[in-house]
Amino acid sequence: MTTAVVMNGPRAPLESRTYDLPELEPGAVLLRTLGSEVCGTDVHLWHGQLAGVPYPIIPGHVSAGRVARLGPGDPARDVSGAPLRPGQVVTFLDVYGTCGRCWYCTVAHATTRCPARKVYGVTLSADDGLFGGWAEHIHLKPGVHVIPLPDALDWRAFMAGGCGMPTALHAVTLGEIAFGDTVVVQGAGPVGLCGAILAQLRGAGQVIVVGGPEVRLATARRFGADLVLDISALTADERLAAVRDATGGRGADVTIEATGVPAAVPEGMRLTRDAGRYVVVGQYTDAGTATVNPHLDLNRKHLEVRGCWGSDAGHVYRSVQVMARYGRQFPWAELISCEYDLGTAQCALEDVAAQRVVKALIVP
Repeated sequence: MTTAVVMNGPRAPLESRTYDLPELEPGAVLLRTLGSEVCGTDVHLWHGQLAGVPYPIIPGHVSAGRVARLGPGDPARDVSGAPLRPGQVVTFLDVYGTCGRCWYCTVAHATTRCPARKVYGVTLSADDGLFGGWAEHIHLKPGVHVIPLPDALDWRAFMAGGCGMPTALHAVTLGEIAFGDTVVVQGAGPVGLCGAILAQLRGAGQVIVVGGPEVRLATARRFGADLVLDISALTADERLAAVRDATGGRGADVTIEATGVPAAVPEGMRLTRDAGRYVVVGQYTDAGTATVNPHLDLNRKHLEVRGCWGSDAGHVYRSVQVMARYGRQFPWAELISCEYDLGTAQCALEDVAAQRVVKALIVP
C-alpha cells in the first residue's frame, strides 16, 4: 500500500488517499518519490484556472524519485538509451502520450501542442492511478521520458529549479540572449529567478529583475541580479525610467515576462528597446486581457514578441546538465524555502499561493 494527496476539485480541501501498488506493464517504472515541487501550476489547479482537468488528481508534475521497481521484460530506458536500474535517482518529463504522428509533432516539432498529450499531476486522474508527485510512489507509464540525475547533482538541488528551470531555459533560448545584452526579467518567482540565472550563463551584460515580494527579490540579488525593482515600491513609469537609466535610454535588449499577470505584458514591451526581443512565458493560464497599442508597442518599435508555453524532454535534460555543471557557482538548493510532508500539503499550497516562499517541496 502507498499514500497520495488528492485534489478533488477547485478550492476543495486536499485529502489523503491510500492505493495498492500497481502491477507494472512492460516498459513501466515505479518510483519511490524523493520530492515533488509545489508549483504555480498547482495553485492554478486549486483555483480552477485550467480547463479540461479530470478532478480528482494527484498534484505534482515535476518530481524526483528513486527507481523502486521495473516492469517485466526489457527494462525501460532513459532519454540517452541506457537501461534504468533499481535504486537509480531520476526525474521525468511530465508530458506523456504525445503521438509523434500529428502535424504538431512531425512538422512543427511543437510537442506541447500535440492534441494527444497528457500531463502527470495535471491531466491524469487520481482515479486511474499514481500519476502525480504528491505521493509516496509514482507510476511511470511505458514511454515516459526519464532523465537520470548525475552524482554531481543532488536531487534537492535539481528540485530547487523544478518546473521553473526547464521553462526558463526554453524562454532564454527563444530570447537568443547574446553576450553583453541587458536582460530584464519580469517576475521573481521560480521561473523568473531561473531565467535571471540562465541569462547570466548565456553572457548577459546586466540582469534586471522586476517583481516582488522582498523575500524573492532578496533571492534574486543573492543569485546575481545586478538591479532589482520592487513593484510595490515603484510605479510603472518609475520602473520604465529605471530600466532606461540603466541602458543608456534604450531599454532592455531582451525582456522575459514570467509574472502570470496580463498587465505585465504591455509594460514589458515598453521596457524593451526598439528592435529588441520580448518573450512571454508567464501566461500559462487565462488570467484576463491586457491592452496593447499595435503601433506604439509593436510596429514602431520593430519589437519581436515570442510566446513560450511549456517545455519538452530536451529542456529538462539540458537543465539537469546545466545545474550539475554550475552547482558551485549557483547553490541551487538555497532556492528552497520550506519542505512539507504529505500531511501538510494544504499548508504548502496556501504558502505558495500567498507568495510567502520562494520554492516549496513536498517530501513524502
